[in-house]
Amino acid sequence: MKNASARLAMAERRAPGDPMHRVVEDLLARLEPIESYWAFPGRITFERLKSMFDEGEFTSLAHTVARTTRALMSDSYRSRHVHVLPTEDEEDDEDRSDTADERARARPYFEVMIVDDLSPHQEYTLKRSLRDKRRAEDSFVYESVVVGSFEDALIGVLFNYNIQAVVIRYGFPYTSRHGLPMLTRYLNRLGDESFEDLPPEEYGVSLAYAIGKLRPELDIYMVTDQSVEDIAGRVCDNCRRVFYNQEDYMELHLNILRGVNSRYKTPFFTALKEYSKQPTGVFHAMPISRGKSIAKSHWIKDMGDFYGMNIFLAETSATSGGLDSLLDPHGPIKQAQEVAARAFGARHTFFATNGTSTCNKIVVQALVKPDDIVLVDRDCHKSHHYGMVLAGAQVVYLDSYPLNEFSMYGAVPLREIKHQLLNLKRAGKLDRVKMLLLTNCTFDGIVYNVERVMEECLAIKPDLVFLWDEAWFGFARFGPTYRLRTAMHNAGMLRERYQTGEYRAEYEAWKKEFDKADPDKDSTWLDRRLMPDPDKARVRVYACQSTHKTLTSLRQGSMIHIHDQDYKAKVEEAFHEAYMTHTSTSPNYQIVASLDVGRRQVELEGFELVQKQVEMAMVLREKVATHPLLSKYFRVLTPHDMIPDTYRESGIEAYYEAGKGWNDIWEAWARDEFALDATRITLLIGKTGLDGDTFKNKELMDKYGIQINKTSRNTVLFMTNIGTTRSSVAYLIEVLVKIATDLDERMDDSSPVERKLHEKQVTSLLEDLPPQPDFSRFHDAFRAKGTQKGQGGDTPEGDIRTAYFLAYDDENCEYLGLDDGSLDAEMAKGREVVSSTFIIPYPPGFPILVPGQVVSAEILKFMRALDVKEIHGFRPELGLRVFTEKALKTAAKK
Repeated sequence: MKNASARLAMAERRAPGDPMHRVVEDLLARLEPIESYWAFPGRITFERLKSMFDEGEFTSLAHTVARTTRALMSDSYRSRHVHVLPTEDEEDDEDRSDTADERARARPYFEVMIVDDLSPHQEYTLKRSLRDKRRAEDSFVYESVVVGSFEDALIGVLFNYNIQAVVIRYGFPYTSRHGLPMLTRYLNRLGDESFEDLPPEEYGVSLAYAIGKLRPELDIYMVTDQSVEDIAGRVCDNCRRVFYNQEDYMELHLNILRGVNSRYKTPFFTALKEYSKQPTGVFHAMPISRGKSIAKSHWIKDMGDFYGMNIFLAETSATSGGLDSLLDPHGPIKQAQEVAARAFGARHTFFATNGTSTCNKIVVQALVKPDDIVLVDRDCHKSHHYGMVLAGAQVVYLDSYPLNEFSMYGAVPLREIKHQLLNLKRAGKLDRVKMLLLTNCTFDGIVYNVERVMEECLAIKPDLVFLWDEAWFGFARFGPTYRLRTAMHNAGMLRERYQTGEYRAEYEAWKKEFDKADPDKDSTWLDRRLMPDPDKARVRVYACQSTHKTLTSLRQGSMIHIHDQDYKAKVEEAFHEAYMTHTSTSPNYQIVASLDVGRRQVELEGFELVQKQVEMAMVLREKVATHPLLSKYFRVLTPHDMIPDTYRESGIEAYYEAGKGWNDIWEAWARDEFALDATRITLLIGKTGLDGDTFKNKELMDKYGIQINKTSRNTVLFMTNIGTTRSSVAYLIEVLVKIATDLDERMDDSSPVERKLHEKQVTSLLEDLPPQPDFSRFHDAFRAKGTQKGQGGDTPEGDIRTAYFLAYDDENCEYLGLDDGSLDAEMAKGREVVSSTFIIPYPPGFPILVPGQVVSAEILKFMRALDVKEIHGFRPELGLRVFTEKALKTAAKK
């Protein structure tokens, strides 16, 4: 729009019919409905822009658009009044206070959406009345934007990330006057909810419910002419306050500020800042406290210069003086964890300062006793496998679907989970099954249909505990699409649903149909969607989140979120003991404070940040797909590549398709068994002739300083996050173009022999890939009686703990070479070779062998094809560490 207006200004004296005239006219028409949902530049300012265009004031239009663009790009409109119009006299209603004091204080800015069908004069009066209530002591400053219908309110909260509060008044219609298809797609994100047929007097209550579903972090206020007691009882979970037919603008103003302030408060960060200002004498641990050991040093003062003194002034071992204990919180840490639980939709939240690896072990230890059976995603993070060792669990490993052409795994199909539960039920072991442990989302971005997994599993095992490893999914709570597949959202939703009469009626109808089939047949359970009995199902859900990976937190800042109906009755004491076992008695307060601040950030601007994070990922997808040189050597993997058709009911194959544009991913996220996180861009690089590890280290890091985390044999993974900028995406595109250009030039200059070698390497990376091996099985020495070979047992659980500690004694182990033929010779003789250690290649970063697992030919083939340098648990110079046959015989007798 800015460029078009500038060209119009230069063409002002040209003959009518300049082609840019139509371009700007079209842009203004398209922007008008969108701009009506924002307070800046505001509806009246936008109408003035249209007037300038209609009256041929192209120079003024170009200058006004330029000023507006600068204010939007720099966010300056948030901290001061921006004069975008050439004269301000007639636009007095668009002003806001512009005192030097306000500009100096730069108070946080937000917008309030008011839902009411008002005339222009009524709108002006309402906005002016709220603006007049501002006081110098207010902590924040806001502007109002008025929308006139139910649909407009929903579109507004989905479009406008500046909105922090919604005031729902009365007398508004349902339908928006805007008819843009793009806006209709946004409305479809409410799923199957339908409010249009409700009587108008129900619009207010229903709108509060709908907004709470889309953006639960927003404060909602209602002004009603109905019985305020009745309305308050019906919307108590969605509204902060209900006002009765009044125009007390000061009371509304104060409530709006108070509501935002409740999210702005950071109990522990504030306490730590106050502590750092206090004069103290330290006769305790930590010479670095208050920066004393640095300030008095002759040799390490550069450390103080580098970090600044505040970090050391806030460094302490004290738990008093306004601070708190992470191990036994009663003050600001307790309050910080409580508001974090509110933000993430949990019943309880616990902070951790030593990473999600520890969080995983805490939850497993708290819930699992020796000999409990746990169903575990085989591809999960190594901390879960070690947690099984510590807990003494009997482990049933679940296999994910393989993506052999990309040397990676997907996720565990629901049918596989149900199959294993039914096997255990048939064997009379369902009462011993304690937990299902899955990774959501996976490193490569595969996201489960959490609602469906939990519902169908609870239909088989009503008290099953779910542990969702959401290490890479902390941001998901703050995007309406992503939230649908988070553990805490679904725990709350399912618990609420099972208490309704509507669900009970639906379940009874389903049960009647189910009983007509043969419940003794596995197909009856496997081939249909199951529903749990509301009288038996217990919602018991845990999620471990690496806050530092996807949100603002210092390294190792993590959270455990809990929504467990039986937590108080069955788990609380055990959880406390497990938390004490794994949590340091000297936790880092800076990490705790960063978790507190990170929570504040996402409650107030997480919606905006996640939107922009997804946008950056989509921009990268588009550029790779449409740039002729990039598309020659690179391809971004699509949902079609990473999720087999059988798990994609929506049929959506890609988020972006050259020549077609963008697909709406809402349907896929609402229905499909698996969805693909758009913020993860897996780039297929096989045509470059470079494997993933070489491309990561030699090209991206060594040459251009671009950091990435994960590779496979022929892919590299880029992840956008809430800190990703347009500049960083532009730099990545620039680097990829340089790499592609170098490859083009190298191929152009290469000899026939060199080209043939390149083609051979490309074939090796794209076609000659070994199948991804499944979990083989536990050796009989580590399986319970009745499940061993020849005994008729068909449940695969194994005792990983016994195998792990058996390997502590060196005489029980020996090394067999992977390359000298000794390992193959033993297997050729019929020996069952059993791993005594975890073997974890990076990538993929999860065990391909665990203690007690039989080594299969497929696993050996996969290991030999690995071209990564880092394999934990494997010493190439010695070979594979395995149990001796004598040790296995002795273990089997026990």
